[in-house]
Amino acid sequence: MGVLTVDKNINNQNFSESCLEKNEYDNCTFTGCVFSNSNLSLVTFLECDFLYCDFSMAKITNTSFKDVKFKECKMLGLHFDECNEFLLSFSFEKCVLNFSSFQRLKLRQMRFIDCKLHEVDFSSASIVGAIFNNCDLSGAIFDNTIIEQADFRTAYNYSIDPENNRIKKAKFSAQGALGLLDKYDINID
Repeated sequence: MGVLTVDKNINNQNFSESCLEKNEYDNCTFTGCVFSNSNLSLVTFLECDFLYCDFSMAKITNTSFKDVKFKECKMLGLHFDECNEFLLSFSFEKCVLNFSSFQRLKLRQMRFIDCKLHEVDFSSASIVGAIFNNCDLSGAIFDNTIIEQADFRTAYNYSIDPENNRIKKAKFSAQGALGLLDKYDINID
């Protein structure tokens, strides 16, 4: 591991061309940075903010995200299931996370606000108390997922099989609850 980088503002850097050093970044803000297709393996981000960044297809094997906030980031095809799970916590606002994976992760109180989550895989994950506020979950995979106490009231385009997922005390809107009946292939007027 490299050195500790603390309280830095890093702006408009393209880390696809020059790799981000394998440091621990503590309380740093990254704005307008490009990480697409870069290797962020073994990097630690602690209490960092990412604003308007592009992480598409970045490699995040054993990357640590501890209390990290992503806002208006493009994050296509990320395998969060390969991250370091120790103290893993993050939130997303106005992000595009299409084709990403959270398989088998334990993520309590996770927040997704105004995000696109097309084809995102939550299989065998525990997302107890998660909030999906105004999120598009078209094609998202919930298979053996623990979504107890999660809030889907303003989410849309999801399909969740109540027989194959633990949904106790999860919150749904009356209209959105139709996404719990998709597997029956019935017409509801």
